[in-house]
This record gives sequence, structure tokens and C-alpha cells, in this order.
Amino acid sequence: MGKLFGTDGIRGRANQYPMVPEVALKLGKAIGYIFSNHGKSRRMVVIGKDTRLSGYMFEAALVAGICSAGADAHLLGPMPTPGISFITKNMRADAGVVISASHNPYYDNGIKVFTEEGLKLSTELERRIEELIEGDEIPASWDRIGRAYRVPDALGRYIVHLKGSFPEGETLEGMKLVVDCANGATYRVAPMVFEELQADVVAINCEPNGLNINEGCGAVHPEGMAKKVVEVGAHLGVAFDGDGDRAIFADEKGRIVDGDDVLAICALQMKEAGLLDVPVVVSTIMAGKGLEVALKEAGIRLERTKVGDRFVYEGMVATGSVLGGEPSGHVIFRHYANTGDGIITALRLLWVMKATGKTLSQLVDERVKRFPRVETSVRVSGKPPIDSTPLGEVVRRVSEEVERDIKGRVVVRYSGTEPKLRIMVEGEEEDRVKYYAELLREEAEKHLGGGC
Repeated sequence: MGKLFGTDGIRGRANQYPMVPEVALKLGKAIGYIFSNHGKSRRMVVIGKDTRLSGYMFEAALVAGICSAGADAHLLGPMPTPGISFITKNMRADAGVVISASHNPYYDNGIKVFTEEGLKLSTELERRIEELIEGDEIPASWDRIGRAYRVPDALGRYIVHLKGSFPEGETLEGMKLVVDCANGATYRVAPMVFEELQADVVAINCEPNGLNINEGCGAVHPEGMAKKVVEVGAHLGVAFDGDGDRAIFADEKGRIVDGDDVLAICALQMKEAGLLDVPVVVSTIMAGKGLEVALKEAGIRLERTKVGDRFVYEGMVATGSVLGGEPSGHVIFRHYANTGDGIITALRLLWVMKATGKTLSQLVDERVKRFPRVETSVRVSGKPPIDSTPLGEVVRRVSEEVERDIKGRVVVRYSGTEPKLRIMVEGEEEDRVKYYAELLREEAEKHLGGGC
């Protein structure tokens, strides 16, 4: 069967291997078997999903597998990925399962698993699950078959948790927000949270039909949200991705504010308020040079990891950091969550605005450093080691030139979730940055292009 888990669970085109019901059934059996019941009479696995049409199919297959292994399945329905992480720990479940392909189009789907602590699986646990999937059946005896339940208060539990990340006794009264839910998992919970905190909410893309998730909207396409902010005179706009673990913002002028910007703004405020714990912020190799410079000027070190919020969290634990994230909008506020949560990210950014009395545009202009940057990608037919291809030598040469001539850097890597090669170039001269990015894109097309 081969390796199933990528950088963020199992993901692919729905109804094409590995995202087929047969794999989901076997995965459910493995999950029901592998996670200890910690002395409880029954094992418990919670399952949540986003709004994709194929979610019904995978939910049913997972439930069948989990119950056949003698565990009980507790169904949460559509809920953001960080909400499922929270509920897993809150309900003292043995594991949590998310059915989602995050920011991908509706025709993709994915499955990722959380431990009892609401954490993503270690590589070792992924390997053990893959071995069980490839091995023999793991049925329970007829009298130990599990049951399936709905969890009617899951959304309410999560809302209480989210509101706990905003200062007690304070509200968002007088603030107007545009909230773009990407027709995804946040479509109910996000508007409710902001409205309960007394914000004036203009909700858009909150009518999922199973096929429109992430379609020209949300964190991957925030332009519509930014335009709406200016149109209605909002103080801030936020766009979530399909599963709600990332958020991209727009200031009151309609300018896009990404994860790097949020990290810079929040890190400086947290340090001033004595909430940073240690002067370290964790991000990935994709974090911009501007973030590094802004943090350094404030006496904060940027620690870089491999791409993926799992690696960011591991880096935070290793350094004692309580703030980390990625430019894409995954931001982890470890005082409140152990995974990226777009709604918490929005609430913490709003906290800074309330604490300083400043607009988002003022905070960006004061605290964010920006360098010219271009990101592009090329669809590939395979993923051989880059250094083993002719492109490897081109990347090495261009990286040296960019570092020497425009004091910048180059990152070329494969996507962990799509058949793509991702290219990032940044430096001090915009024209040269564009030139080198296009050069690398053309060379990548020549040597690796051809994916469909």
C-alpha cells in the first residue's frame, strides 16, 4: 500500500487512492485498536469534518472501522480543525479525527489524527498505524462492537473556549468586522463568537453546499474580503481557510496582513505585556526576512523549522516559546491552543488593537518590516530529490547570487500536500527578486514540470 501519511495526515483527490472509503475503513480500525483506553471501560474517538461533500462518505467509513475495533465514535459534525483538537482533550477522548483537506478545493479531502492531548501524531505513531492498515483485520468480538453518538454541545464547548482567549470583561463593541468563512468549517462558529463579543459582523461566504469550500474565497483568496472591508467601512477583515486553522487579514485600508505580520504585531505586544515567557518566536524556513528583522530589533529571536505547523509546535516546545506560526496564517498561541486556530488568531490580533487603541494599519506600519518577495509554484509529475536533478545546481547558483547581490534568500521545496514545487525568493531589490523567481520557475518547468 505504501506510505500514506504526508506532512499533514493523509490527503488526495476524493474517491481516488489513498482517499477512498476502503482506506478510511482500515484507518478507523487501526485508530480504534491502537489508542489505549487508559483504564476506561470503552475507548472513545471523536470525529469532525469540514463542509466537503465527500466528508459524509469518509465519516461513515471511519465510524464503521472504529466501531468494528471495539471503540465508540462521537460525531461532532462540521467543526474547525482546532475545535476538534480542543474537543478531543476536553472530552478526554483517546483520539480525534479530522476529515478535511484544509485550503484545497472541494474535490480533494484528507484525514488527520490527534492524540488524546489534541496533538498531531508523531512519525512513529503514523508508522504504526500504517503497519496496522497493511496488516490483518482487527475486529472486536461481537459483544465488544462500538457505538456511534452525536455530540450536540460540541460547538458550545468550543465557543466558550474561544471566548476565553479574549480578556475577561472586555468586548468588541464598536468594532465592525468582515468575516470570510470560505464556505467551510467556521461558517457557524466564527460569526457567533464575534457577535457574542458584541462586534458588528459582516459575514461572507457562509453558505456551504459541499462544493464551494475555498472557491475564490477564504484565506487562499482574501481579495474579496479585503474589498468588502473598504466597501462597508470595517475596522478589520479576516478570512479563514476551509478547516479554520489559518487566518489572513485585511486592515481598514484593504491591505492584506499575513501570518508574518500577525507574529510581528503580537510578539511585540506580548513582550511588552509580559506574556511572551521567553524571547523566542518559532516559524518555518518560509518566514520572511522582514519578520526576522522586526523581532531582532525588539530583542526577540526567530527560530526556524521545517514547513508545517506540527514542526512549529515541536520547535515551540523545545524552546519554551508560546508564539509561533507560518506566513500562510497558521499561528499558534500556546497559552490557548496547541495547534493553529484562525479564530483565536483573530481574537488575539483584536486584543492588540484594543490594548493599543491603534488601527490595524497603524500597527502594521509601526511594527512590520517588509522586503520584496515573490512566491510561485510549478506542478510536477514526481518528487525526486532536488539536488539529484539539474535544477539542484541552478538553485545553488541562484541562492548564492541572491544572498550576495540583494542580501536575500531562496527557498525551493516540494509541497507536502500537493504535486507542486514551491519557489520563494526575497531580497532588497524588487526587480531582481522577480527576475530570479521567474528564472527558477522556468528551470523548474524544464526539469520537473509535467504534473496534471
